[in-house]
Amino acid sequence: MKQTPAYTVLFADEALVVLNKKSGLLTAADRYDAEAPRVDTAAEAEFGRLFAVHRLDRDTSGAVIYARTAQAHQLLCAQFENRQVTKIYHALINGRPAWKQFRADSPLLPDGDARHRTVVSKRHGKPSQTDFTCLGSCGMFSWIEARPLTGRTHQIRAHLAEQHLSIVCDPLYGGSIKPVRLSDIKRSWKGDPFEERPLLSRLALHAYRIEFAHPLTEEALAVTAPYPKDMDAVRKQLAKLFGPDPLAVIQA
Repeated sequence: MKQTPAYTVLFADEALVVLNKKSGLLTAADRYDAEAPRVDTAAEAEFGRLFAVHRLDRDTSGAVIYARTAQAHQLLCAQFENRQVTKIYHALINGRPAWKQFRADSPLLPDGDARHRTVVSKRHGKPSQTDFTCLGSCGMFSWIEARPLTGRTHQIRAHLAEQHLSIVCDPLYGGSIKPVRLSDIKRSWKGDPFEERPLLSRLALHAYRIEFAHPLTEEALAVTAPYPKDMDAVRKQLAKLFGPDPLAVIQA
């Protein structure tokens, strides 16, 4: 079976690289699993030593920044700490939210329960904000855009869970690993159920766009990460059957 590359390059110069990370890879070393596959170690064969600036969850795909020098690392980290970076995620969720736009601002406590989930905690949580927009509903699913204004672990997933919403294929916060199959969404489907392969069988969360200042030139950079093949296949099928296309909505 052909292996999907660990990453594609979205931007690169002497100071930094922005990679479109494959789902299932860590962005940096993990204290619980030192041997887990990582995108930074894969990319260092091409770029030399890389310094992690921020993290994406293992199962989240999309844009991730790495510094190539200690100076660039320090300056980029300062932008994240000062909330000068715009992070835009796209997700396919189960059901339909009651809102078109919504700001979640409940304080979050990482590693707050026995399953190591991030939970809402008015008493012990850290200030957390996420802006959500519903880009369109497609049958039993909806496409949403999430803009986390803070950087808590699992922030988007935890804020959605508070609204009784879950991302497709999220067993940790949604309780289901049911994949998206064409037979589930297309009534006229006449294939072989024993031969059918899922359109998507991993967390449907993608770091779609990141906007920041170049650490050396201070030039404004906006880098967009195309959907990976599995998420794009679902997008095309849902748009064909139900109409709303998240990419068409944001480009309109």
